[in-house]
Amino acid sequence: MNQALSAFDAAAILIVLSAILGWINQRFLRLPGTVALTMMGAIASIIVVLIDHALPGSDLSGTVRRFLSGVDFHATLMDGMLSFLLFAGALHVDIDQLRKGRRQIAILATLGVITSTALVGLGFWGLTRSLGIEVPVIWCLVFGALISPTDPVAVMAVLKTARVPSGLQATIAGESLFNDGVGVVIFSILLATAVSGQSFSLIGAGELFLVEAVGGAVFGFVIGWIGYRAMKSIDDYSVEVMISLAVVMGGYSLASALHISGPVAMAVAGLLIGNRGVAEAMSDRTKDYLLKFWTLIDEVLNAVLFLLIGLEAIVVAQRWGLIGLGVLTIPLVLAARAVSVGVPLFAWRKLLPFRLTFPIMTWGGLRGGISIALALSLPASPIKDVLVAATYMVVLFSVLVQGGTIKAVIQRATGRGEGRAEPHG
Repeated sequence: MNQALSAFDAAAILIVLSAILGWINQRFLRLPGTVALTMMGAIASIIVVLIDHALPGSDLSGTVRRFLSGVDFHATLMDGMLSFLLFAGALHVDIDQLRKGRRQIAILATLGVITSTALVGLGFWGLTRSLGIEVPVIWCLVFGALISPTDPVAVMAVLKTARVPSGLQATIAGESLFNDGVGVVIFSILLATAVSGQSFSLIGAGELFLVEAVGGAVFGFVIGWIGYRAMKSIDDYSVEVMISLAVVMGGYSLASALHISGPVAMAVAGLLIGNRGVAEAMSDRTKDYLLKFWTLIDEVLNAVLFLLIGLEAIVVAQRWGLIGLGVLTIPLVLAARAVSVGVPLFAWRKLLPFRLTFPIMTWGGLRGGISIALALSLPASPIKDVLVAATYMVVLFSVLVQGGTIKAVIQRATGRGEGRAEPHG
């Protein structure tokens, strides 16, 4: 594998692999797409490592690692894919249902993430100390921040394949759309503290959080409204699709330059265009073209993202000693998720049936590419190796085990649920 692989060549390889593995899944396995591509990518990575062990002269794993190092996962996802994926996901969320559950979503996406960050961070600190691994508390909290947000890409993919009451679906989708933006902001604040070595300032962190998160929401509304008005003034499906692309690409780039949350901005812009724009600014022909275009973008990028997650197994395979830590981290993250959503859900049990909502939101809180991208963005150090290995094991379990069984969990929960879950504000 040529180390001087161009961006186009790397993209071509990933698309070809995604198409081949996607065909194999549809032809023979019939698993959820995200689960199948992650699983086959991970299996391919393991096979490559085993071949190298069986044939001493082979360096297949080195070749794959060089290819992966040429694909900057953090830049690819956070500065490329994420804007498209969040916008595409938000297009299909019913804003009326979202508005009914706005208080619940706001609390789950903010206080829920903060609570989970603290619980995972402190628990991970205790776990590493018990195993004789020295990781400072602030770096454990950084890990808590990067692993706490549920991945909207993974969650949306699961919701498409399972029957979930519309109100509960909007709550889950809304939380996953916004908690990743909140999580990225908290991660940035804690990482800056960890790298600088300065003491943590709660007031300073709160101010930065408000600027990034609230600023991102306001900015997303502004660019979404501009896109909506532009679409309403014309009737040409090709131009209107280009306007939606301009909102996503130009808006995300400008949000980054303004140091406000691009993920939050994309979620808000997607909600505005996907609801008011689709209802008032588009002809039936334009609506059909635009929604199908963004569905295709969503499917293609999903396939590439989860294949990349699977292939990253070859990087973690070089750190066998840390895999045990990663396995022990899985129940810690699940427990933190159960507490961070369980406490508020129990308080809202008259609005959202607890026996229905709690298992779905706990087991359906999937981690995905965002967590891996944030882990890989950490500065190189032995601590990074520890956090990357733990992150990968949690994400792999989340996508393969939780993603592979969530449909059964939903069916069981809805079978015994206390009616339909319709959140109220």
